[in-house]
Amino acid sequence: MKRILITGASGMVGEHLTAALTKKGYIVHALVRKPQRDSEQVKYFTWNVEEGIIDKTCIEEVDAIVHLAGENIGKRPWSKNVRTKILKSRTDSIGLIYKLLSTGNHQVKQVVSASGTGYYGNKRDELLSEDRVPADDFLGQTCFAWEMAVAKGRSLGLRTVSLRCGVVFAKEGGALSKIAAPIKLGLGATLGSGKQYIPWIHIQDAVNMYIYALEHPGLQGVYNMVAPEPVTNKQLNQQIAKILGKPLWLPPVPAFVLKSIMGKMSELLLDSAKVSPDKILNAGFRFTYPTIETALKHIFEREKRDE
Repeated sequence: MKRILITGASGMVGEHLTAALTKKGYIVHALVRKPQRDSEQVKYFTWNVEEGIIDKTCIEEVDAIVHLAGENIGKRPWSKNVRTKILKSRTDSIGLIYKLLSTGNHQVKQVVSASGTGYYGNKRDELLSEDRVPADDFLGQTCFAWEMAVAKGRSLGLRTVSLRCGVVFAKEGGALSKIAAPIKLGLGATLGSGKQYIPWIHIQDAVNMYIYALEHPGLQGVYNMVAPEPVTNKQLNQQIAKILGKPLWLPPVPAFVLKSIMGKMSELLLDSAKVSPDKILNAGFRFTYPTIETALKHIFEREKRDE
């Protein structure tokens, strides 16, 4: 493999993955909404999923596709219109690519796609593996439809992999900066009971897992993309406070307060999913940051150096 087509390349994970792939010598074709200037190893191609428009040259000489495109689930309240956009941004986008591939004039052999641990819903302290049925709620059914849309590539002779990603922790942006912000001000507090499990992964391990899936043709189907150490909301806040040297003294924020403010979106903060990475570990993948302590120390130490 030498050329990889990436959807959602401008997102946090997409940018890190593009940088890692080019460092390894790959050429990246990035599908974007607005034209951008090419570099030596990154070529940009435009598309518009809503209008069904895609630059047909984006798949020329491409060996594999990484599908990361999707509307941000935490950006706006989940109105009916927003829920539809979240779903279609994931399913219609890969459908548009498969429509292009169905012409047969390409050399693409595999598709590695994002999915989410929202697939499982609120399962408290049950250990969750990939063979569970999807939750009968918005996120569960969205992830299920997303994975089914990706799996349709098998009818085109493609190897398909879907990685159910937990919350990605990184120095820049993402959920961790929002969680850490009040703690840095000495105003941190657990949310709800604090007992809800947060499936998480360090950005470097997420990127490494996408590359591992690309480079290991034995992988097929669904794998959980989460670190081996499960943590609760309370444990996460305590560990952040410890590393930052800040107190964690405020009482927990009651669940009903979050629900009154956020509505259904409060599920992102209150649902519990204790997700197992055993399947990807058994496939040979190894984590660089397997514990929450090593992950947070790396991120916050980098943050201090960059200040």
